[in-house]
Amino acid sequence: MKSEATAASGTVHWIGAGLSTGSGLAAVCDVADRVHLWHRTEERAARSLEALGLTGRADPRAHTLPALTAALAPGDVVVSMLPAPEHAPLLAACVGSGAHFACSSYVSDAVLEQVPAATAAGAVVLTECGLDPGIDHLFAHSLIARARREIGDDAAASYRLTSYCGGIPAVPNDFRYRFSWAPAGVLGALRSPARYIEDGARTTVARPWEATRPHVVDGETFEVYPNRDSVPFLRQYGLPDAWTPETFVRGTLRLDGWLRAWDAVFAELKAGDDERIGALARHLAAAHPTTDADRDRVVLVVSLEVRGEAGAGWSGRYLLDLEGTADESAMARCVSRTLALGVRHILDGSLPPGLCRAAGTAPRSEQWLDELARDGMEFGLRTG
Repeated sequence: MKSEATAASGTVHWIGAGLSTGSGLAAVCDVADRVHLWHRTEERAARSLEALGLTGRADPRAHTLPALTAALAPGDVVVSMLPAPEHAPLLAACVGSGAHFACSSYVSDAVLEQVPAATAAGAVVLTECGLDPGIDHLFAHSLIARARREIGDDAAASYRLTSYCGGIPAVPNDFRYRFSWAPAGVLGALRSPARYIEDGARTTVARPWEATRPHVVDGETFEVYPNRDSVPFLRQYGLPDAWTPETFVRGTLRLDGWLRAWDAVFAELKAGDDERIGALARHLAAAHPTTDADRDRVVLVVSLEVRGEAGAGWSGRYLLDLEGTADESAMARCVSRTLALGVRHILDGSLPPGLCRAAGTAPRSEQWLDELARDGMEFGLRTG
């Protein structure tokens, strides 16, 4: 097992130029010696570079796995903007070539099983480095570190940690949502059970939307519901063993009125088979698309409240609330800028080989949040 990552070559291969590729690609061009943008065809890659104002700053290439594999050299960095199921083959190519890998997605089993080989090859495997997952991890690590300094690791205490994130329309519509990519992913998540901690007990809900509740942020009411499995993040966030979780949930945020507006969708999710739900996804994509005239809004709110038995207490909250512009969506900005920051730290050699989820530690989280703020990412911290 290598204790240090293979020295970066200075070459970055950015794979895919979809809706999450925003100004982060320009940020990578600022720090890398060479950047190749791989897309379905060389022509499409060139058009994407032109649209981003990056013509001449990156090299357009037609993506196939064999072509990418042939181009990789030790120390190169591969940034995958492709769907999560396509990460594992890209990582395998990186491991075989001694290259580093970065993406914004959750760690899949197919990626996780390659981590030992990547570590031995000196390759960084940077994952969960976008918005959610990504910035939410940074906020959580920072809040927990502040609470630990105030309360102490060994003090008996109970806590409530909630982390809610959503991409929503900046101007609400009757449906309370617009799709910026295929609705199949949204519907698939709603069909997957969610596990979280409520009232001190581990709770599983088969239909996440049935656990929807109001959530007020600075006087504005949203609707939130649990998403995926929150429980493994107890360990990932390094919460003290002496602290007891009363509430621990990572979930999705929607506009107020979303639950009512989606009644017909939920009825189909309950009754429909895969074929019918596939048809529903196609209908929703056509009926509620994000157009060039629409602006998106990203809201991420992470809150922690700790209460000690001796009366000591601490609370804090991070809030990120951004609207997209004509030049870049809020979602693309948040995902691509965070990923670009991670790539920068692969290039400067400050990340170890093997699996890295976003920043992963409290000190590094504070550093990354400072750097994101200097890069123009707007968010606020409130403690009390």
